[in-house]
Amino acid sequence: MDTAFFHSWFRNYVKGFYSEDPKIQENITLKEEHTLRVCKEILQLGKALDFSKNALCLAETIALFHDIGRFEQFKTYGTFNDKISENHATLGLKALEKTNILSRLTKTQRSIACTAIGYHNVRKLPDPADETPDCLLYSKLLRDADKLDIWRVVTTYYAQRHKHRNTALELELPDTPGYSLYLVEDILNNRVSNSNDLKTYNDMKLLQLGWIFDINFTKTFFYIQERQIIEKIIITLPDTEDIRKIHNHLKEYLQKKDDYISII
Repeated sequence: MDTAFFHSWFRNYVKGFYSEDPKIQENITLKEEHTLRVCKEILQLGKALDFSKNALCLAETIALFHDIGRFEQFKTYGTFNDKISENHATLGLKALEKTNILSRLTKTQRSIACTAIGYHNVRKLPDPADETPDCLLYSKLLRDADKLDIWRVVTTYYAQRHKHRNTALELELPDTPGYSLYLVEDILNNRVSNSNDLKTYNDMKLLQLGWIFDINFTKTFFYIQERQIIEKIIITLPDTEDIRKIHNHLKEYLQKKDDYISII
């Protein structure tokens, strides 16, 4: 599998969306760089799972194309908010079909890639009885790698937001002091929230904290701890009893995972 060819094609594809408008270019670059880092994240996770060279190549290819719909999305709608535009995974699958770039893969590889890309932003993966083991494996791998870099992007942004704001990264949500209580309840009950129900900028942060309940691999939990992702988001939220409960709950959840990992 020629991943170098795919990377070259991807760079040329993205250049077609470059713009002299600083806001547009900032966000096209944001997603281009995010994509390349997700490729690195997925390779690290795959190596931790002792993937073969061919399996790693497929994983990297899937990561490279997972957000291909983001570029058309921002060009057409000026937003990354799927709720007020289109599902970016669906847009991506349409772009892949139109360009036929995945024709270099085998039929089985194409099926796995398209399935993983289609599932990468759903709230919950289907039950094992409803999907093939390989499709679920690569979907889980992509979802973990994607979350790791989204956390990197947003925590960096939260720390530097006072210098430069990008409302696209905030999904154009209002920056008010409050937050929705259903998100608090979801976290305290180990549930991933529905992204379509976000009302405020703080809601988006709580949603991102709740992603911890949709992590699939030991190495991902290690990175969450090492990079202090939870703490970096918590510090940007209001200092309330709800948020303190959430912080303690997530610390206990991670500690249990850490204890389990130590045992195995």
